[in-house]
Amino acid sequence: MQPSNHDAFWMPFTANRQFRKTPRMLVAAKDMYYTADDGAQVLDGCAGLWCVNAGHARPKIVEAVQKTVAQLDFAPTFQMGHPLAFEAADRIAKLAPADLNRVFFCNSGSEAADTALKIAIAYHRVRGDAARTRLIGRERGYHGVGFGGISVGGISGNRKLYGTMLGGVDHLPHTFDLSRNAFSRGLPEHGVEYADALERIVALHDPSTIAAVMVEPMAGSTGALPPPVGYLKRLREICDKYGILLIFDEVITGFGRMGSVCFAAEKFGVTPDIITCAKGITNGTVPMGAAIVRDSIFDAFMHGPENGIELPHGYTYSAHPIACAASIATLDTYAEEGLFDRAEEIAPYFEDAAHALRGLPHVIDIRNVGLVAAVELEPRAGAPGTRGYEVFERAFRAGLLLRLTADTLAISPPLIINRAQVDEIFGKLASILRSVD
Repeated sequence: MQPSNHDAFWMPFTANRQFRKTPRMLVAAKDMYYTADDGAQVLDGCAGLWCVNAGHARPKIVEAVQKTVAQLDFAPTFQMGHPLAFEAADRIAKLAPADLNRVFFCNSGSEAADTALKIAIAYHRVRGDAARTRLIGRERGYHGVGFGGISVGGISGNRKLYGTMLGGVDHLPHTFDLSRNAFSRGLPEHGVEYADALERIVALHDPSTIAAVMVEPMAGSTGALPPPVGYLKRLREICDKYGILLIFDEVITGFGRMGSVCFAAEKFGVTPDIITCAKGITNGTVPMGAAIVRDSIFDAFMHGPENGIELPHGYTYSAHPIACAASIATLDTYAEEGLFDRAEEIAPYFEDAAHALRGLPHVIDIRNVGLVAAVELEPRAGAPGTRGYEVFERAFRAGLLLRLTADTLAISPPLIINRAQVDEIFGKLASILRSVD
């Protein structure tokens, strides 16, 4: 089915006028490939939008959605419940590290971020520490597009059109250090000291005013920036020192993207107080997100009259039955096919293939961690982003879908990828890089 026109849909994060000149339409998907409207097969090099970790149209997930929509299309979770919500929450809690056993469902990573920030501020208040309202994010951080997320996030282009952000927010410096860490394999060796900026921020604002620090373990949307060795551990130490909650935004890094384990928190050996997640929670099949919190945070709210609402927050579609069914089936698929371990096993081959691009025209950095790689291109003088977009567009025409942020190309394929498909991704990308001015 072809659209009658392209006018009505205001596309998100898209140069709408540019798109309308040369539309790119996807009409079907299966396993590692999309099908374009001209019938061409397009290798999915970015798991849709970092979300289709188990590959497209997986039978168990499709069946669960079909069955549930016919049996329980919707059920409210305000003062009501349905079994799938409790099953999905239990399954996710079992995958989370340490005592992060309480799961608050929402519908996206953006909502998960705002949920976590509200829980953090409310947590201090119910403990009698109401002065703790300040939030600390990081430059180049991305936490979705709610006002909380873009306030704590550090992407200027996502903020500048919307006026005043949340008050009482400050930002750590980003960790991208091209002069010392270019072409790092895995976690960069230099940059743990960037975490010490939190000490300066704490001293400036007074620790008794700070509720939480929120960071992505690996900054994803601004170009796949792995954390320096020891950086996350140092943030944890400083937060513990001053009684500040530490929130990991694992919307991108969760559900096997880092390999071997579900969450980057375990991969990097640092346990936060709250994890936000989405995307891979349902394999991208149905919108869903969650904030996973420590027992101690949940318990702090469980006082007062039993008929009182402890946290006045939620969404009509929190724990939607179809989303819960998709999540359970997704987690089954991950487990039955050993996809987290599979990501771990293929990661070294993926890393070598990515770094084989070193020395090609315009490539000024390659970095990787888990099943994520980023290729940084030198911007064109006076026209930043145009070289990256040209590579992105040529790749699509050659049957390869990449993720683009200005002049950074991100590759984060489904965890089911095989070696031949890794070769296809980086072989096509190499050919395109050789041909671009």
